[in-house]
Amino acid sequence: MTRPTDFVRDQWYVVASTDEISDIPLARTVCGEHIVLFRQTDGTIVALADRCPHRGYPLSLGAVVGDEIQCGYHGLRFDGCGTCTWAPLQNNIPSRANVETYPLATTGPWIWVWIGDPSAPDPDKLTALPWLDNPDWSEVHGMEPLAARYSLLIDNLLDLSHESFLHAGLIGTPEVAVTPIETRVDEDADVVYVERHMESVECPPFYSDTTGLSTPIDRWQDIEYHPVGCYILHSRVAAAGVVPRPDGTDPGAAHLTVLYAITPVDEHNTMDFWALARDFAVGDSAIDEYLARMNREVILQDVRALDLLEQRLAAEDDPSEVSLKIDTGALAARRMITRLAEQAQTPMPTS
Repeated sequence: MTRPTDFVRDQWYVVASTDEISDIPLARTVCGEHIVLFRQTDGTIVALADRCPHRGYPLSLGAVVGDEIQCGYHGLRFDGCGTCTWAPLQNNIPSRANVETYPLATTGPWIWVWIGDPSAPDPDKLTALPWLDNPDWSEVHGMEPLAARYSLLIDNLLDLSHESFLHAGLIGTPEVAVTPIETRVDEDADVVYVERHMESVECPPFYSDTTGLSTPIDRWQDIEYHPVGCYILHSRVAAAGVVPRPDGTDPGAAHLTVLYAITPVDEHNTMDFWALARDFAVGDSAIDEYLARMNREVILQDVRALDLLEQRLAAEDDPSEVSLKIDTGALAARRMITRLAEQAQTPMPTS
């Protein structure tokens, strides 16, 4: 089975973090579509097609003037609805001079853009991420660009056995690669689950330096993948033998929710948005800084590996691969993405 490369439309993708948007235009490309984002004076975030209809100049190279964006080539101005409000020597501006707008949604620090029919954004396709807005949790986030197709990142995240080797000394320990996984697929909800529960194992520095735990620990990795662009890893660490209470509460453990928003830029580039939310050391800025630095170091190890894989794939006429038991989650995700892409391309029946 080959990796899916088609973009899935009628989906939400993270396009930026809220702290990236200001009165300076920001250019982003999502699924091959060029978008410009800016913030209006009341704080409203606007996303427009990054192309002036006059001669095609990128609006992101212009400037925000009040609540509008002005093209840097001939000065045409566009409001937050994409309507052209001013053009040189033009008393009556044709509607063809308006630009497309993109629906947006915000979850915690992330801004999601709807890629598909702009008149029909589906809020039900937004995955709930309550950890990013919970005052009882602390959160850090960032983004790293990948010079690799988005499917390589999905493969990477759904097979965490690579932690034992690529991330040894940071988050990887030998037990990750040898502990069996359980994979479940919910076709109705479009979710892939991959679970790995390790008992009495080594405590890596990522956790020993932030939780105060030491070897041996029990370590759980419970993944939810919501195609196409949302990945959630529920990480639980506790002293060996400490289990959740019968009522489901778990005061004896530390919980870290690792989130990735996987955003295709084009066929060979991806934006890797990440966030870490935790229920321990809440409000501790030193732990914030440590986790952000360590997680970025881990991600950069992935970036280097995936960029290299992309180069190899691009150079091979017919790249082959051998899938193993550790790939059951990734293979399920590929099938699901292929199905979603086909569904998005199929016209809806008319009544």
